[in-house]
Amino acid sequence: MKRTSFLVAALVLPFAAQAQQPLSAIDWLDKQVAVPVAQPLNAKPTNEPPVSKSALTPGVEVTPLDAVRADAVGLLPTATTGLPRTLWTASDQATLIRLLGHMDARPLPAIQALNYTLLLAEADAPTQSSADAKFLRARVHALVGYGAIEPARALLERAGPGTDVLFDTWLSLTLLSGDEDQPCAMLRQRPQLSHDYGARVYCIARAGDWDTAALTYDTAVALGNLKGAEADLLAQYLDPEVIETTPIPPMPKSPSPLVFRLYESSGAPLPTRRLPVGFAMADLRGTAGWKSEVEAAERLARTGAVSASRLLGLYTERQPAASGGLWDRVKAIQAFDEALFTRSPEDVAKTLPDAWSAAKSQSLETQFAQMFSDKLLEITLPDPARALAQEITLLSQDYEIAAGKISPETARDRLLIGIAKGSPSPDDATSGMQRAIVAGFASQTAAGEHETLLQSGKLGEAILRASQLIGHGAAGSENDVTEALATLRAVGLEDTARRAALQLILLGSPQ
Repeated sequence: MKRTSFLVAALVLPFAAQAQQPLSAIDWLDKQVAVPVAQPLNAKPTNEPPVSKSALTPGVEVTPLDAVRADAVGLLPTATTGLPRTLWTASDQATLIRLLGHMDARPLPAIQALNYTLLLAEADAPTQSSADAKFLRARVHALVGYGAIEPARALLERAGPGTDVLFDTWLSLTLLSGDEDQPCAMLRQRPQLSHDYGARVYCIARAGDWDTAALTYDTAVALGNLKGAEADLLAQYLDPEVIETTPIPPMPKSPSPLVFRLYESSGAPLPTRRLPVGFAMADLRGTAGWKSEVEAAERLARTGAVSASRLLGLYTERQPAASGGLWDRVKAIQAFDEALFTRSPEDVAKTLPDAWSAAKSQSLETQFAQMFSDKLLEITLPDPARALAQEITLLSQDYEIAAGKISPETARDRLLIGIAKGSPSPDDATSGMQRAIVAGFASQTAAGEHETLLQSGKLGEAILRASQLIGHGAAGSENDVTEALATLRAVGLEDTARRAALQLILLGSPQ
């Protein structure tokens, strides 16, 4: 039998975080995909309950050590996040899993960064952690929902994916990133790790053992364990000559990563733009065309799964040979990038509006700010480009520096400066949302419900609930914004609170 070759390249992307301290100091992160993370400022200790109410010996509850380790693994140590190891320990696991399952798909970028921090933080396992690693799997599922395939995969690898509860997810993620060699080798040695016969056949065939793969395939089909599009595609994978006599099956409604790769091997790759965002990572393996790479990077950058610097690198990789749609965006970004390189205020002012419109059309405003804020802050532009540049830089990690360069002319200008400095004035608020934001910064304590959680030591749960309130507030509940900002600031997440407030005013509700 013949083997259809795969063109696979490993992703090695720089880790460029939004945190105030560079995360590249963590050696292994230099090899992983970038995601934005938030970092607490002036983290304040929470009031935890007493260790014991009496001198009596408590009952001992036994939990397998490996289970605790799996649910406790993270990629960001407490020294980086500023969050304690007790982040989750006092909370009920089922409650946390439910909250993770209801994370906003498109939160404000500041909240997105906070979500990544929570999902990737090293912290002790929550109450009721067990050998099924449900809490770890819930975090991985949330990361995959954002398209953050590499961090999700890294979490599993740190936990030890050679278990029947983690292996299949690990293999699926590596199929999207093009790094399935290791899990396939493990599966060949320990086939009991997976109940997926398609995965077994695929991995055996990849190793060149075509006879065993064919025997496994025939047995699985006879037992009804392989059928439909997956069975047809595997038959073509095992013997490419079958493609000449058997049509490629129609795309399933929800293809698995394995089926996705099998379509690719049959010469009929599926367009990722119609699939969940995690599939877009497959277009960044170096096997797709430039257009597909840029479109995939834009999708992933919107969720923070690809860094702004990676996106800019793709935008400027070469000169577009066509026009319209994506190519017009690329040309606008390239023209602006070139203007910044010349440091000509006139050229920058001329190209900025089109470049900004290109970013806005894809909801990439904060990514645009991250790409160019440092250079924009060095150039004095004529109006009206200067006013636009000021607002763009307020959306970047350099918002405090940007605020210091603004000469306020309106109440809105004064409000934005006040938020950037952490002390907005109620006199400058002119709308319900603006007044809600000011009230949040005026509060000295967390919101009532959140304060109760904090008093019980449930810091992570309180932060999760507060971050989700921001989304409710953006949709219209202004009181939720006040409560969320108050809680974020009370637990030391000052940077997140300021950036979220700036984004609520400058961007409005996430789309």
